[in-house]
Amino acid sequence: MVRPFLPLNGLRAFEASARHLSFTRAAIELCVTQAAVSQQVKSLEMRLGVPLFLRLPRGLKITAEGEALLPVVTGSFDRMADTLDRIEGGQVRELLFLGAVGTFAVGWLLPRLPDFQRQFPFIEVRLSTNNNRVDMAAEGLDFAIRFGSGAWHGTDATRLFEAPLSPLCVPQLAETLLEPADLASHTLLRSYRMDEWNNWFAAANVPASPQLNKAIVFDSSLAMMEAALQGIGVALAPPMMFSRHLTAGAIEQPFQTSISLGSYWLTRLQSRTPTPAMAAFAEWIVSAP
Repeated sequence: MVRPFLPLNGLRAFEASARHLSFTRAAIELCVTQAAVSQQVKSLEMRLGVPLFLRLPRGLKITAEGEALLPVVTGSFDRMADTLDRIEGGQVRELLFLGAVGTFAVGWLLPRLPDFQRQFPFIEVRLSTNNNRVDMAAEGLDFAIRFGSGAWHGTDATRLFEAPLSPLCVPQLAETLLEPADLASHTLLRSYRMDEWNNWFAAANVPASPQLNKAIVFDSSLAMMEAALQGIGVALAPPMMFSRHLTAGAIEQPFQTSISLGSYWLTRLQSRTPTPAMAAFAEWIVSAP
């Protein structure tokens, strides 16, 4: 296929001008004169036979034709920049798009990620965090690490490990907790899963605390633990994900009773063909200590 000549300078000038809605600011970004940007855009408009901007006294207003062209140009430039960035020293770096529950990312993955980078230096991990709600297709993820039963529609799931939950709090509060019933006098912190504290009290063989009706609910265990660190209350969270805080003495686990309501899973869409980077990461994370 023979491609027609692409007016790259004009497209670049258009894209920058559309982001700034200003020829002047686009010129500053591109390190050229305002007149040069204006002329490049004008030449592109003449070639297309349509205006891309309305010239206003105070800036620009993009036209419907410009709105249609902008995402195509921006996406193309982004892909070119990404590919150029991946080529380093004669080797192409593979990208791995990974989503993970924030608690898992901070408490388990980040301390171990340097080991993965040492073993696979030409795989670049793009990590995004979530609160266990994720749309892998919409977000373009290769993998998502989630907590639950492992049953997510249209996905293949590999079980990593359980992360049992137990009360965690600052030492000052822990001193007052001699037995589970003492939790009745403290604010309880929990996730959006309503049954966690009830299950824990059942495992501890004590009636559920009346404080459950006053519990503070969080959509993130990281935020919940921050509240616990501030002495606001007692969190029900996985100690293994907060081992640094336990080792440092910032928090304590007053009771050994714990409950397991699920596991962490490495998931991918069944429609997603595994890449070499995905295969390497899956093998690494399953065997990581």
